[in-house]
Amino acid sequence: MINAWNAGSDFVKIFPCGQVGGAKYIKALKGPLPQIPLVPTGGVNLNTAAEFIEAGAAALGIGSELVQSDALKSGKPEIIVEKARKFLAIVKQARERISSPNVPVTSSVGEIY
Repeated sequence: MINAWNAGSDFVKIFPCGQVGGAKYIKALKGPLPQIPLVPTGGVNLNTAAEFIEAGAAALGIGSELVQSDALKSGKPEIIVEKARKFLAIVKQARERISSPNVPVTSSVGEIY
């Protein structure tokens, strides 16, 4: 990871993040390495996306959780678009919580965080 950063990488992919501790691992890495923008991949889904952002992830690597083969096979890209919108909303809300930690944020389904 440090070699990638020193070699000039703009971001460093952490894979498989879910299997090595998830958001807790990102948070642990950000402590001594706050200058390295980390992109967790593996284990990122609608339930964990906010945790990763709040732990310090610069971006999220999302594969099969976003682009589901069933949606592709059935010719229904709208399923992928809708899931992308959900991920974007979660990331936006998590970043708002980081910038204004004392203000509760309401999700698109009415949950207060």
